[in-house]
Amino acid sequence: MQLTRIDMNSWIMQIAGQTVLIDPWLLDPLVFYGKPWLYEAYHVHPPAFTPDTLPKIDLILISQGLDDHCHRPTLAKLDRSIPVVASPDAAKVVKQLGYSQVTAITNWEKYIFVDRLQITAIPGAIVGAQTVENGYHLKDISMGESIGETAYYEPHLFRAEVQMEQRIPTVDVAIAPVIAQVFPLLGEVVQGPQQALQLVKTLHPRVFVPTTIGEVTVTGLLPMLTKSYGSVAEFRELLLNSGEPTELLEPQPGETLNIL
Repeated sequence: MQLTRIDMNSWIMQIAGQTVLIDPWLLDPLVFYGKPWLYEAYHVHPPAFTPDTLPKIDLILISQGLDDHCHRPTLAKLDRSIPVVASPDAAKVVKQLGYSQVTAITNWEKYIFVDRLQITAIPGAIVGAQTVENGYHLKDISMGESIGETAYYEPHLFRAEVQMEQRIPTVDVAIAPVIAQVFPLLGEVVQGPQQALQLVKTLHPRVFVPTTIGEVTVTGLLPMLTKSYGSVAEFRELLLNSGEPTELLEPQPGETLNIL
């Protein structure tokens, strides 16, 4: 398995012989709900990839319909014939953009791509009153379902109440946040170090890679009201003190990890 960091929530994963583009934000700006006064973000440094410099992508995987995961300007510049697997809200967006092969999955539904890659939707972030977005479990089943590399991706919150360990006993790599974001009225919408450690103790990944990290310039009302806490260094200390054998890796933008 190879994992390439783009920035923030955006990754390229090579698994089961497939190249998967995850939650791509490759063009500035990023605007929530088309309202710059609410939230507008720019990369401090140009992204490691643009729509024109990406490698050949076999599948696009989108966890949420929110703009920082389902970035319309970026998706509008990509090849609309690329298959997409997405949460129901994100699937609506990519269909509106003209993508021809869109599969929506949610709440433990499975999708098998080209008979090699099994993707399971894990209940993720709760957006608004009822919308449940996705985390994902990816597994190489090309040599059979009982073996093969596995990965877990969740860009917001690890939800212990869904009793994930009964369905996913362990993973090779977990990609999740370690720096919390607390929104007014909504509370903690992105997990911090303690929840990240709970994830590790539940799924026992061999490797943990932090996500939702990057250098961005943000303006608008929402950033002014958002509070953050935690750091990669704090999580590293918690992980070391826990006795878990999980390795923490921090790739730089554009860096590729070979996870053996």
